[in-house]
Amino acid sequence: MRLRWRRGDRASSLDLLAVGLGNPGREYARHRHNVGWMVVEELARRHGVSWKGRFSGQLAEVRVDGHRVALFKPETFMNESGRAVGAAARFYKLDPDAILVVHDDIDLEPGRLQARLGGGLAGHNGLRSIASHLGTQDFLRLRVGVGRPGRGDPRPPADYVLSPFTPEEDADDLVARAADAVEALDAEGLERAQAKFN
Repeated sequence: MRLRWRRGDRASSLDLLAVGLGNPGREYARHRHNVGWMVVEELARRHGVSWKGRFSGQLAEVRVDGHRVALFKPETFMNESGRAVGAAARFYKLDPDAILVVHDDIDLEPGRLQARLGGGLAGHNGLRSIASHLGTQDFLRLRVGVGRPGRGDPRPPADYVLSPFTPEEDADDLVARAADAVEALDAEGLERAQAKFN
């Protein structure tokens, strides 16, 4: 069954490629900038699938409500994410609106989620790289709000996102809700997911 919000016949056997953005390496594992990775890892855990090395990253395929969904963690470092995502998109013959990129967003307050199709790049190097390799900005995004440094915090935004979540931010709850949003987007479509989570 194709997603209701898709139109026409697709060449791909995959319904959705859910990409979690992050940086490889243990030192980055719980950083705000790695929240995309954390979300797809939670989805893999929920569905009991394991990761395999593909397309300069780690890939896991799951079935969600009868849909074939691939979870993907590029291991190219954030600035080169598009190289890995472009390779996966070409392999699966995916249209851009069948690619969902889950990423941190400093312009959303901590804990807020926003699903959308297309939009700007907001200075996010991972999104910029993906748009460059796909040749379009019209891919799905799930923006995961991490906020900006608080008053009195002298760190520039780049250092802030490359630091761990604080206990008060409850990263586990945020990741679980974002994983719920990915599942809802796949099962019910963009508009219903927006109504529930935005």
